[in-house]
Amino acid sequence: MNSPAQFTVFENDHRVATGPLAEVALVVKWMADRPGASSILIFDDATGRTIDLDLRGSDAEVVARLQPAPTSPAPATEPPRGRGRPKLGVVAREVTLLPRHWDWLSTQPGGASVALRKLVEEARRRNGDHDRARMARDAAYHFMSTMAGNLPGFEEASRALFAGDRHRFAELIASWPPDVRDHIVKLAFNDVAG
Repeated sequence: MNSPAQFTVFENDHRVATGPLAEVALVVKWMADRPGASSILIFDDATGRTIDLDLRGSDAEVVARLQPAPTSPAPATEPPRGRGRPKLGVVAREVTLLPRHWDWLSTQPGGASVALRKLVEEARRRNGDHDRARMARDAAYHFMSTMAGNLPGFEEASRALFAGDRHRFAELIASWPPDVRDHIVKLAFNDVAG
């Protein structure tokens, strides 16, 4: 089971809150309404990118805007069925391949679609850890660029991050503000600096 998406709020270089979007939105709304509010940024922990929220209105209105739009009920009569298997969530998109690829796919049991789905699933299984590590590193870099792009050692720390040199990376960011440094480490390595 997937855990709910997490978002983190920073005021200047201090981490203020982490949690589901509705919770952090209310924290930010409260913070923004304070006299003398400072620079407040909300980060999507999955991507490390900042997000903007519409904080107008009451708390209930803010939270309601964050809920996914309700899906409309199915029509009484089903429209004519298109190609594919829409009930399984199959989506048709264009794929461009070389003629030799199409030739090989046409010889596979079940045809090109089945063969491509099998290839994708195998690649997902085989590369899952690598893909998760890449996405974590990218999220850390996006956050780091926003929050620490002007800090000493940023360029070298970026190189160490992408080289996977955790020890050198930790040395280079050691002097950075603690909340920023710890959040970068959490995003990059799924833990907290110790």
